[in-house]
Amino acid sequence: MLFQVYGDNAIYQWIGWILVFCCLIGANELARRTKTGGIVAFLVVPAVLTVYFITIYTAAAMGADWALNNPTYVHMTSWFHYAKLYAATIGCIGFMALKYKWGSIGKSHWFKCFPFVIVAINILIAVVSDFESAIRGWGTTWISTEGVTLYGGWHNVFNGLAGILNIFCMTGWFGIYASKKKDDMLWPDMTWVFIVAYDLWNFCYTYNCLPTHSWYCGLALLLAPTVANFFWNKGGWIQNRANTLAIWCMFAQVFPMFQDYSVFSTQSVNNPNVNLAVSLIALVANVLALGYILLRAKKQGINPWTKEVFKGTKDYEQAIARADASELVA
Repeated sequence: MLFQVYGDNAIYQWIGWILVFCCLIGANELARRTKTGGIVAFLVVPAVLTVYFITIYTAAAMGADWALNNPTYVHMTSWFHYAKLYAATIGCIGFMALKYKWGSIGKSHWFKCFPFVIVAINILIAVVSDFESAIRGWGTTWISTEGVTLYGGWHNVFNGLAGILNIFCMTGWFGIYASKKKDDMLWPDMTWVFIVAYDLWNFCYTYNCLPTHSWYCGLALLLAPTVANFFWNKGGWIQNRANTLAIWCMFAQVFPMFQDYSVFSTQSVNNPNVNLAVSLIALVANVLALGYILLRAKKQGINPWTKEVFKGTKDYEQAIARADASELVA
């Protein structure tokens, strides 16, 4: 078993998981379908939260008890959480610029590589965190700034390598389109091959480095955008992922007690042997994904990063069918 979902709180843990999964899907739908929803979710709310965070840390530096005891200050002090929150939010804003054609940047061809750049940055943030854990706790344990016990070792190295490989599994960097209804930014060449490899790698990262949060941010958060992509929002996975990640990070940063000290709190088994097994699965999946991509590219005689390699596949064709026809002509 990967998680400690048994005992008196098991029913609450499963209810919490279902609530997080459903709420993330619903929040993503609200944020992606209208400009107003997106602006509120990724411009207004982050601006308010930024003021909130600055106020907390300023007051804490001055010794104010209310700030020093604030849940955000006590439980969410890691550089990683803030880096992910703002990197994901920047991604959401850039994706809206592309789908709504905001300004000259949203209409420019060169900016179509922005999704690749921001996703690569997000992946590298986690890779650095994995390597940090390996260095600080090699062969033993170390305590994070949030008081979480972490193991360091080969599992961090293997998954860090999986993350680096995953960056190169993103193909067709300039194959970005707005949907016909202008409610989605589509990346048709980001098919199940990348999505599965990414989900396995990212789950493993949360399992290695966020063992007290992985039940939610490693399972519910990853499955929400993946389910949406596979069933009703084909080609919109990366937008779904950025939206749900940013929304979850905002919630978790303000209400850490949900994961850390409530009836919904769920721990992983936090066993280095289990971590190693999960990391090896993630690494193998990404090696296979990249190998398959390079094989397809070689057969087609194209560069898999500047050209789309999955044309003709079911996933690609279903996604491209949703694209704005005027962009396809262009």
